[in-house]
Amino acid sequence: MVQGYASPLPAGGSALIERAEIFTKAVLSSGLRMVKNSSLPRLLDSPRPAHLVLADGTVFSGFAAGASSIIDGEVVFNTAMTGYQEMLTDPSYHGQILCLTTSHVGQVGVNALDAESDRVWARALIVQDLDLEASSWRSEEDAEDWLARLGVTVGWGFDVRAIVRHIRTAGAVPGVIATDGTAVEALVERARTARGTDGCDLAREVACGEAYAWDRGPWRSPSEAEQAMGSSDRPPVAVIDFGVKRSILRRLVAEGLRVRVLPPSVSAREVLNGDYAGVVLSNGPGDPAAVVGARELIDGLIGKIPILGICLGCQLLGLTLGGRTVKLPYGHHGGNHPVRELATGSVLVTSQNHNYAVEESSLPREVEVTHINLTDGTLEGLALPRVGVEAVQFHPEAAPGPNDAVGLFTRFGERCRETQS
Repeated sequence: MVQGYASPLPAGGSALIERAEIFTKAVLSSGLRMVKNSSLPRLLDSPRPAHLVLADGTVFSGFAAGASSIIDGEVVFNTAMTGYQEMLTDPSYHGQILCLTTSHVGQVGVNALDAESDRVWARALIVQDLDLEASSWRSEEDAEDWLARLGVTVGWGFDVRAIVRHIRTAGAVPGVIATDGTAVEALVERARTARGTDGCDLAREVACGEAYAWDRGPWRSPSEAEQAMGSSDRPPVAVIDFGVKRSILRRLVAEGLRVRVLPPSVSAREVLNGDYAGVVLSNGPGDPAAVVGARELIDGLIGKIPILGICLGCQLLGLTLGGRTVKLPYGHHGGNHPVRELATGSVLVTSQNHNYAVEESSLPREVEVTHINLTDGTLEGLALPRVGVEAVQFHPEAAPGPNDAVGLFTRFGERCRETQS
């Protein structure tokens, strides 16, 4: 199917496949004729076709950049206007093909300080337009060069609105993207066997294998003065790494906490023997119900140390407290999700990236629901105040997104200091 037109292929849908191939060839041919006597940007010099094929048989066509390959994964979309580097390097996108709805991607380039991990975790990237030259004083490399250097499969020139409209109807379905010239008909067969994230313990694949200390705070403008802080008034906290974003670690440092990141294989006894003032259960990818050993670890910590859960950490806490998790139709991925804080009535504009959520009705009565999503009514926060447990489904550190919810880190820091005193 061509951009702006997509429907499941019926049995014997060779005519539709042929139309997609004819369309791609025609666009390439006409584009080259129009600029025959002028110099071409590198992506338009002998452009390669790309196809996204979903498990239900729907085909979307565009052009290719980055690696020449066939990649499968669960197709999700994010509606944030900025933050492509943060999203691509967020371990929570492991196992997923990321489609960005913003019109232009790449305009501010990339830089080492904005990375949320040391690699790209998204399986592939799909965009409407890929800017070739950065326009930012902070840029260290053009986004297209960076993606090519890291071997990331990229589809550009796609009708991302058509993709999003389909996913909102069909759900976060698996699919394949091909940038190596493979025929659409072959991709339809492969897409039918593509796997999503259900039942997958992906946290173990992205988490650290050994503990490490983190001491870097959020990025500051060169015009801002450094905030010095002595080591004596920095309560030590443990972050259980299920796929942690560096921005979470930076925010904890900004709150005056001494941060040590631990692998998810750590035992509750090891954590409690570490003399920590609090524990953070991090974000991460995959199905929360499939994360091996997490519930046993968390159960051994509840009531013995203050706990803050974020995203996957919230889901794991909900499971440990007796609740259930469910998969959302197409997840929450974006930087403008409205969430009501029930205690104050305040509405927070939040950054979100998750496909699963805790089912509110499954929680025991003693668990307090603290936040609700105003778009679909799903649970966005829970607490067990008597034992110092608090968790949110959204990302209070943003990156990308608004900073309405950074106060959660301040509250956690206060609880840690009370524990230490």
